[in-house]
Amino acid sequence: MNISIVGTGNVGTGLAKVLSKTRHGVVMGARTEAKGRAAADAIVKEHGGNVRGSDVASAVRDADVVILAVPYAETADVIAIAGSLSGKIVIDATNPLTEDFSGLTLGFESSAAEEIQKRVAGAPVVKAFNTVFAQIYAEGPRFGERPVQVFYAGDDDAAKKAVSEIINAAGFDAVDAGPLKNARYLEPLAALNIQLGYSLGRGTQIAPAWIEREAA
Repeated sequence: MNISIVGTGNVGTGLAKVLSKTRHGVVMGARTEAKGRAAADAIVKEHGGNVRGSDVASAVRDADVVILAVPYAETADVIAIAGSLSGKIVIDATNPLTEDFSGLTLGFESSAAEEIQKRVAGAPVVKAFNTVFAQIYAEGPRFGERPVQVFYAGDDDAAKKAVSEIINAAGFDAVDAGPLKNARYLEPLAALNIQLGYSLGRGTQIAPAWIEREAA
């Protein structure tokens, strides 16, 4: 699959690093072609892998999967810049955080993922990658022998299957979190992770995990 990552910040760059090691083609999209190319070239120079850069519209045009890796407040603008997303899978990696990261701007009645789905009616949205600190990508997707879990939620089974395969191909452990409305739970989980990491001093090499005991 061709994957377009919209955003060249910590999350977008981190995802590009891990996904560039998979068999998928990866393009980083920025507001200008020069910025996209510079971000991709820096990754290739430091880490190698298969990644190139472009402007948002060009990066999205030939993509099968589009990852939104920008602040949630910017998603409406980048969706407009991207043009038609019809027929593509959209992965929402955002969290609707307040400016001081102390809380969420959405919750209970909706989620960032559901609001994005309203804007891209012709493309299935899958929530994923939002509970993983960007700093984890630099160290790798495993804590010792245990892969970091990436929760994903969506309403389209085929899209969820494709996203699950991308997550696992990158070395993570894909965990099905149900329908898209369950993003209402995944986004507060990300906010808790941020509080644990920054406010409570546990750092950014932490990640939530759902464990289960095998039946006797």
